[in-house]
Amino acid sequence: MAEGGAKRAASPTRTISPPPLRRKVGSSINKASAASFFAPASQKKPKTISWRIIGTELVVGKYTPQKTSNTKTEKNRKIAAFDLDSTLIKTRSGNTFPRSADDWQWWDGSVATKLGSLHEEGYQVVIFSNQKKISIQKELKAGKTDSKSLAMFKEKLTAIMSALDIPMSVYAATQATEYRKPRLGMWREFIDDYDLDVIGVDHKNSFFVGDAAGRPNDHSSTDLGFAINAGLSFKTPEEFFTAVIQPPTPVTLFNPTAYIKTDPSESPLVPNPFTRKHPLELVIFCGSPASGKSTYFKNNLEPLGYERVNQDILKTVSTNKPNSFGRVSRYAKKNPPNLNISPQRPKCVKVAREHLEAKRSVAIDNTNADPETRLVWITLAKELGIPIRCVHFLSPPDLCRHNNAVRAANKELNPEARTSLPGIAFGDFARRFKEPRVDEGFVDITSVEFKFQGDEEARKIWGQFWI
Repeated sequence: MAEGGAKRAASPTRTISPPPLRRKVGSSINKASAASFFAPASQKKPKTISWRIIGTELVVGKYTPQKTSNTKTEKNRKIAAFDLDSTLIKTRSGNTFPRSADDWQWWDGSVATKLGSLHEEGYQVVIFSNQKKISIQKELKAGKTDSKSLAMFKEKLTAIMSALDIPMSVYAATQATEYRKPRLGMWREFIDDYDLDVIGVDHKNSFFVGDAAGRPNDHSSTDLGFAINAGLSFKTPEEFFTAVIQPPTPVTLFNPTAYIKTDPSESPLVPNPFTRKHPLELVIFCGSPASGKSTYFKNNLEPLGYERVNQDILKTVSTNKPNSFGRVSRYAKKNPPNLNISPQRPKCVKVAREHLEAKRSVAIDNTNADPETRLVWITLAKELGIPIRCVHFLSPPDLCRHNNAVRAANKELNPEARTSLPGIAFGDFARRFKEPRVDEGFVDITSVEFKFQGDEEARKIWGQFWI
């Protein structure tokens, strides 16, 4: 997925209106909706609310009122898409997360009226929401009872959609899979459900409204990234629902397309790719998880005949009990069986030694974040009397997290079937990382900047926002 040698372009800067200092919330339910919402059950008109669950990853709800004044089915449908929390609604209690199914109120007094008007104007209204707090139990596949969190969500959304009383649907991603914003899984499911791949979407007049816009106080930029991925214009709730006008806030987004090589004739800024300098040598990589190390090996060192040693592939189980980040337990640190191989995985050292003793050059495809870990390999090289070199991967943290998300969700870009790494993997590397230096014992250090290379289909996938 990576190739060395090209400098990355600067991330794009956008301007997003910041939240207002204060806003007034008032009533927003029209008379007909209010009458229906508060009427006794025996007097309410029948409505259709259907729910379905996709695996343990997505909740889909569809609301169809008994009568609707808008039955337009023209091609190129206009879509009015919204985030849910802190966009359409907020908690009545003031808590970050709702206490109960009725712990909600409109985010602004204009919400219900505005959505009703959109329906009358021919827009198809839909909600796309990340709902990590929902637990979808595996037993649901067998038709068993909803989990408590799922039941509460369905009850709340039923009340919200009933109050609005317009045809609409909701898609809620419950896990960090292809469905979670900014990824397009929910959008694709929506397109398929309404045959919009046939009818078409009027992208010019469609939009997405969400609060996660990457502003200084926002929790993320997932809503903005989702809108860009789906080809929709984007607005914050402040821009869409209120008349409050404030100076725009610049928003800097991690831009994956800056790392894509689009011109086949484009030459890397580093003129010489990796070359072998000695008949027999040991090369170690130093870089964050998902920084492009393995792909770099396959593109540059494997053709030169180097053997790859990687702790994830070897899956060592030893008395040292090192974790997935190349560290060992406190007990193992106090009682190492061999000081020269702690804290690195013993089997990695064993396999590397066997290759080197058989006169085969080796590349250590691990993170090697700190001098203590790198000393293991420097010591081995000295013992065998061979030169040792280092390849330092400069991929920034956001790029590595992006790579991690893309490969975990796309089999075609994940030949080694890597699972998604937890955030702690990147935090642990950053905490331990010390930039490699020649005076540690290296013959030289090659610095590599990430540049994605792949076919057109791979570029389309990798170039989307994934985190």
